[in-house]
Amino acid sequence: MGGARKIIVIGGGPAGTWAAIAARKQDPSAEVTLLSDEHHEPYEKPPLSKGVLTGKAKFDDALIAGPKGVAGHGVVFERNARCTAIDRAARTVTAGGRTWPYDTLVIATGSTVRVLPQLPLGMPRVHYLRTVAHAHALKAELGQAKRLVVVGAGLIGLEVASSARALGVETAVLEVAPRILARVTDEETGARIHRRHAEHGVDIRLGTGLSGVETLADGRIGIVAGGETIAADLVVVGAGAVADTKLAAEAGLEIDDGIVVDDCGRTSDPNIFAAGDAVRFPGPHGPVRLEDWRHAQDHGTVAGRNAAGASESYRPVPSFWSEQYDLYLQGVGWVPPQRGRYLHRPLPGNASIVFQTEGANLIYALAINAQREIATARRLIERRIPVNEADLLDPGKPLQDLLKAKA
Repeated sequence: MGGARKIIVIGGGPAGTWAAIAARKQDPSAEVTLLSDEHHEPYEKPPLSKGVLTGKAKFDDALIAGPKGVAGHGVVFERNARCTAIDRAARTVTAGGRTWPYDTLVIATGSTVRVLPQLPLGMPRVHYLRTVAHAHALKAELGQAKRLVVVGAGLIGLEVASSARALGVETAVLEVAPRILARVTDEETGARIHRRHAEHGVDIRLGTGLSGVETLADGRIGIVAGGETIAADLVVVGAGAVADTKLAAEAGLEIDDGIVVDDCGRTSDPNIFAAGDAVRFPGPHGPVRLEDWRHAQDHGTVAGRNAAGASESYRPVPSFWSEQYDLYLQGVGWVPPQRGRYLHRPLPGNASIVFQTEGANLIYALAINAQREIATARRLIERRIPVNEADLLDPGKPLQDLLKAKA
């Protein structure tokens, strides 16, 4: 194709939005178009399970591209443009009834909710939470509900439980695992979060899976679990997410529980890149998928730059955060495949932080109400600055001092 480089980005979430913005910055002469299947300006999703549900925030308080929107960055933004096909031979995309030519393409289709067969999408009184439309529908019904059952004690499920209790809704959480947040927390931190929910009246039932669903005589849902039936006005399912690879698979791209890409975000087609939740990329312990906000932003940025002519490798330090009551949980680094010993550093008041090391390097940190400490831990991990366990455990040794060591 002649003339200005044409770059199409599929997906109006954080990965797609940042890819489009980064591509335009990398090549200001490029014609960059962002195709979104929603009719809103791209928005941040973390507030959906927190401030949006409780009425303390609106989704458009946190627009990804800022107050001027995507167009303010020189990107053409197409709303309600669901992409239905990619023609790799012709280098075109079909979306919203139109055909869009591209020189390079970025796929950022994200992930979709994992649907439980007993609680299908669209079932009355049943909610999944992924988009602002989901959040608004749930918020409207929460205002009239007396009892909520949450299936799944992951971050989303627990955030919804926290928000529901703030609204005065009686809440029970079902978790099939023996403890909450086992993938991202040590036992002590997980137990602390569990206790905080119990103090707020949340009934968390561990080792309890969903075994059946009934419609009760009064119209409510009966959730059969742990040998009893729990009557609920509403059910929220937080069973995780699956990579949205349908479009890429139909185009013949390599798929393996995600769109397979290399260090630069390039797929099995050299003219197509992919980024964000939908992607499996090379990690330090083998191919991996990430679903956190920072990954979407950073991976989208790298893929967008490379689609516009750069050649950057993606070497992330994962992170996540969650707000539940007065607990601000943050994690940073790669959780090792073989869980080692957690190092607990004493902190004053309502704060805590734990570390995991590998040799002389810090590889993971998890904190509650310790923003300054977790920010320092991130720099230690990113710079691969050698540390020793004694310094990490010593509250009299400022973590900032460890940054002065030479890598």
